[in-house]
Amino acid sequence: MARSGRRDKHFLDSFAMKSVIAHRGRFSCARLVSPVLDGSVRQKKSGRSLGWRLQLTNTRVWFATGGLIASISIAPACSQESNIPEGFVLVKDVVPSIVLDMRYYHGHNFIGRQIDGYLAPKSYLTRPAAMALKLVQDELMELGLSLKIYDAYRPQRAVNEFIEWAENLDDTAAKAEFYPDLSKSMLFDEGYIAARSGHTRGSTLDLTIVPYPPPDEPDWSAQNQQSCKLPADQRFADNSLDMGVGYDCFDTLSWTDDDRIGPSQRAHRLLLKSLMEKHGFQNYPREWWHYSLVDEPFPDTYFDFPIR
Repeated sequence: MARSGRRDKHFLDSFAMKSVIAHRGRFSCARLVSPVLDGSVRQKKSGRSLGWRLQLTNTRVWFATGGLIASISIAPACSQESNIPEGFVLVKDVVPSIVLDMRYYHGHNFIGRQIDGYLAPKSYLTRPAAMALKLVQDELMELGLSLKIYDAYRPQRAVNEFIEWAENLDDTAAKAEFYPDLSKSMLFDEGYIAARSGHTRGSTLDLTIVPYPPPDEPDWSAQNQQSCKLPADQRFADNSLDMGVGYDCFDTLSWTDDDRIGPSQRAHRLLLKSLMEKHGFQNYPREWWHYSLVDEPFPDTYFDFPIR
């Protein structure tokens, strides 16, 4: 569709520094770089027809109108996250200082491998959950401490993999660490595995507290597992405050108010619980690490977008 040079200039000006580009029914933020004048319109693969030619690449959009060709650079946070539904945010964008230890991405978990849907070591939450989490982090940082996230939003496909894994009683690759005294056949009955998870609604997360800056921790090896129930100096050397048992430990010692843990471990759990509750989260009493935003925005919606 031909446009005059004057109308083209007005069109470019309308982008200013940011714009929105429709592509295959989705939207990506874009930033105007510099228009490149050319005597003829170079034919490029068209994107969604909006009255001008449009091409999207990983980092740049080209469009042409009449004799004018311009280049638009897509803001990475938008183009890379274009599969994320409205209402979700990257936690690091809201809480830059938070520590991530994404267990279902790198394999240190009760299955012992990377989980379906975890394609990057990133953490997503709904915006209200992330904003509330920032308030917790701000208080901890004043104490020289930080939150560390093990898991946040979880795709439904990951939950489905948990179910398939639990039904295969022969797959016990990580039993020695995560459920040393529990028969795998009891995971459903004991409530450790379920068909639905609050994580999939985007306002639930698993987390702990670490010193800040966090100490180094060793790489995990499936060939050198220690029970999650052992004292902190004998189990996997997680860099968090001692919470009595390791993360995702399938045992009643993981219950938040279990009275068999020591005073310092109880104090650490109470610190996490009191700050999370102060800022709108509720603890799942059978897992000291598990918290959900009380006023979650999607209480009946289970998402399945992959973490990229």
